[in-house]
Amino acid sequence: MGLLMVAALLAQAPAAAKQAFFTTPLTMAEMGGKQAVVETSKGTFIFELLPEAAPNHVGFFITNARTGAYEGTTFHRVIKYGIIQGGDPISRDPAKSSAYGTGGMNRLRREISKESHTIGTVSAVLAPGQPDSGGLQFFVCANPQLALDGQYTIFGRVVEGIEVVQAISAIEADANGLAKERVTITKVTIRDTPPPPVD
Repeated sequence: MGLLMVAALLAQAPAAAKQAFFTTPLTMAEMGGKQAVVETSKGTFIFELLPEAAPNHVGFFITNARTGAYEGTTFHRVIKYGIIQGGDPISRDPAKSSAYGTGGMNRLRREISKESHTIGTVSAVLAPGQPDSGGLQFFVCANPQLALDGQYTIFGRVVEGIEVVQAISAIEADANGLAKERVTITKVTIRDTPPPPVD
């Protein structure tokens, strides 16, 4: 899979509108040691949040997850064993599929770190040519996408259920990358990272 295909997948949102960017009211202590449990119609995956890499993106995700902002949205775009993209509030409505990928954007300034797009990386979707256009939409790497490093804000990494992410990525897509099967996010729960198991 080429970088151009990935760029086409992620370049669906409109240009940034004039509005204030989100700044998290949460402290690093309040955001540290947290995980997001993402329940979908295809199974559950869990990712750790990385506030040290992207504090405003993590605070934004936590704040919105706690208000149910992701419930009922879908993973509307897929590249087989590459990337899944979701979180668009417009994707709740099957009749508006032509607008999928344009909702919930332009809320966050980009936060670039030394994190890399390895397998399971969770990053913010951007509008084409608009580095400060992050928002509700995010993508998850079903396999490494290192060519995206330095371009997108990484704010999480899957620690459990990568096989679910890969299964979603393998859903048949149309010529525009839209998934032909609706994979709905039924719930996102923010929890404390559980302690490691004792042998």
